[in-house]
Amino acid sequence: MTLRVAFFGTPQFAVPTLTEIVGQGHEVVAVYSQPPRPAGRGMAERKSPVHETAEQFGLSIRTPRSLRNEDEAARFAGLAPDVAVVVAYGLILPRAFLDVPGDGCLNLHASLLPRWRGAAPIARAIMAGDAETGVEVMKMEEGLDTGPVAMAERVSIGPDTTAGELTERLARLGADLMARALAALSRGGLTFTPQATDGVTYAKKLDKGETRIDWTRPAADVHNHIRGLSPDPGAWFEADFGKAPERIRALRSTLAEGGGAPGAVIGPGLTIACGSGAVRLTEVQRAGKQPVKAEAFLAGVRQMPPAFG
Repeated sequence: MTLRVAFFGTPQFAVPTLTEIVGQGHEVVAVYSQPPRPAGRGMAERKSPVHETAEQFGLSIRTPRSLRNEDEAARFAGLAPDVAVVVAYGLILPRAFLDVPGDGCLNLHASLLPRWRGAAPIARAIMAGDAETGVEVMKMEEGLDTGPVAMAERVSIGPDTTAGELTERLARLGADLMARALAALSRGGLTFTPQATDGVTYAKKLDKGETRIDWTRPAADVHNHIRGLSPDPGAWFEADFGKAPERIRALRSTLAEGGGAPGAVIGPGLTIACGSGAVRLTEVQRAGKQPVKAEAFLAGVRQMPPAFG
């Protein structure tokens, strides 16, 4: 049977799940997303990817700045949803919302809980050097990602996989997983297992203050830092090409052999010495330019500085 679904989501990661729910024939009674934000050089207001997708489907869209008021809770209750589906929405659902759907609120979370509860599980998994992660459907509680889990898909993380690549893969897997969860729910066959009490870690929100590359760290840490922040917000370093120091984003890298003073360019290509070992940058981006392979970057530089900051 079809369900009355209230959908909560904001970024591109949530779009495949919304699309799958619509494709399944469920009645999406409303889509909640973060309000349009100023973006781009002109700082014009931009709708979220979920907002734009919902408009294409002709769905009712709500963009409240807060859910913690009685009027908003009453509006939600008036929808009479069977279930709420939450995918990277950006706001915590208060108890007044959690109690409304008869079948509860299901969250699609991009980690193998209880590891990496919180806002940035994909980036944190890569930055920590994890070899495996996954995506799970869990029942929401008032605690941060503490609810019981219904379904999970595990995936390996390749040695050079970036956060962007892993996000796309988990978004597709997650959409299929949530579709299966809703199908089981509609048949009364969705069951939940409490999370383990051991192994809890938290994936705090990414901060711009942690994006600069520290070449004094071991090469493995530098490499994981680069790929965990790629493509956004992007790890960066400074290079002096004879004018003012220029900020360069490192988008892709791989571990390399060699050593030297941290930050020293030791070749071949863009091989940079770290506190121990080295990394080879394979894709970079200069300020205001498009991402390019390391070879193209080197071809456009007249004189390479001996070291990066």
